[in-house]
Amino acid sequence: MTKTWKTVVACMLIFSLILSACGNKEEAAATTSDGKRVLKVWGMGAEGTALSKIVPDFEKANPDIKVEVQAIPWDNAHDKLLTAVASKKGPDVVQMGLGWIPEFADAGALLDLSSYTDKYPNLKVDNFFKGAQQTMTYNDQLVGIPWYIDTRVLFYRADLLKEVGYNEPPKTWTELKDAATKLAARGNGNYGILLDSQDQVFTLPFAWENGSEVIGSDNKAQFNQPPYVDAVKYLSSFFTEKLAPSQVDLKLLPSFGEGIIPMFISGPWSVQQIKDELPDLKDDQWGTVTIPAKDESGKSASILGGSSLSVFSSATNKDDAAKFISYMNEPEVQVKWYELTKDLPSTTKAWEDKSLASNKDIQTFRTQMDTARPAPFVKPWESIADLIKAAMQEITIGGADVQEQMDQVNSQADDLLAN
Repeated sequence: MTKTWKTVVACMLIFSLILSACGNKEEAAATTSDGKRVLKVWGMGAEGTALSKIVPDFEKANPDIKVEVQAIPWDNAHDKLLTAVASKKGPDVVQMGLGWIPEFADAGALLDLSSYTDKYPNLKVDNFFKGAQQTMTYNDQLVGIPWYIDTRVLFYRADLLKEVGYNEPPKTWTELKDAATKLAARGNGNYGILLDSQDQVFTLPFAWENGSEVIGSDNKAQFNQPPYVDAVKYLSSFFTEKLAPSQVDLKLLPSFGEGIIPMFISGPWSVQQIKDELPDLKDDQWGTVTIPAKDESGKSASILGGSSLSVFSSATNKDDAAKFISYMNEPEVQVKWYELTKDLPSTTKAWEDKSLASNKDIQTFRTQMDTARPAPFVKPWESIADLIKAAMQEITIGGADVQEQMDQVNSQADDLLAN
């Protein structure tokens, strides 16, 4: 969808919401032939498919509700949501990528769930990790309830690090650079680390650790300020010094198994992938650790991802929608959802379950969650992230000057933030 068409659809969305607000009555929720209220739910990607496996438990507990789940591929989900909200023919409950919430909330497309928190305490903000709490409200309205979350940590080959003098994984920027240098010195096509410079959130943890807020409380970009620029210079040095491949044509997991890529940053999904695809790699040969801090006195930082559940403001079955979202955030349901999908629970209470508390494979992620933060919660973040990706490509592949690139990003980002 072109930017022009997106603008047209967004305007249609706002206009349709205004008309809806002017109506004298709300359309009644659909019912089945046997009188059950229909609750329409849209889930994205693999989660949308998996939802159908957990819905029967909800329906059993609520025999007067029939849940209709539609699974939507992530690739066209954003445009489908825009069209659905504009036409007022969307679902009642919708899975939202965290970065989309400001855009839809700003247009008035998401219902304020504040009035439901007394009836459904699972919707209250204090049930969730601090990072996730930052994604729940927009303009003082409760518009998104974290459903599952993830964060990024450092994966490493413990055996190879020991060979270059590291009995423990690197915990600071200096150690990470030193370890990568020594690992790359093995030669024969080996590198020290894989850094995905085309990941839109690649720079954020290091910028935060270095003192940047990325976008300040005054809604001004900070990409050309020393804390952010110095973090980019640090990261880009891995590429200029050939410690990390600049153009990744290597398959990550086979390269990790062979030791070509002995360190990389990724999310919880990589844990199971390593177990499934590298069965010969023993548990004591690899591990995970929180993102290295700037120095020994600093704190680790990481990006918080995942999805939330929201209710469209044009939904015809708002009450049951709130009940469904509350159900999905019951601690025992969150644990069951993890067992089904390996998506990490968003509620802190769920992590107290022994099946999670005793799972060493995900405890690093639990630790990292305490300092994980979402990408800046501003409406134009997706467009700003594209600017960062383009700049990082110019820096890491084209050899462009870091300060010049960040000056350009900052100017363009401020223009986007001002609109």
